[in-house]
Amino acid sequence: MGKKLYVGNLTFSTTDQVLSDKFALCGTVESAKVITDRDSGRSKGFGFVEMSTEAEAADAITKLNGTDHDGRALTVNEAKPMVPRDNNRSQGSRY
Repeated sequence: MGKKLYVGNLTFSTTDQVLSDKFALCGTVESAKVITDRDSGRSKGFGFVEMSTEAEAADAITKLNGTDHDGRALTVNEAKPMVPRDNNRSQGSRY
């Protein structure tokens, strides 16, 4: 179990600070980041929280997954490693 958590189904008004405060109830938050669109700056509706220990991360998943946050049921689980993308889109499937 890693210390980095994926948090989904966030409202577009959720900020990094709101996310950090919510997870602070389960332990020490090392970082909290709501992912935003690079062009518009608008939230994409998900983010990542890094807890200081694996035990705190497990506690956060248990306590917060499925709970209501501004009328939405949060999705909280262990973050998966980022998979490199193929950025060469000009060679997409044309044929």
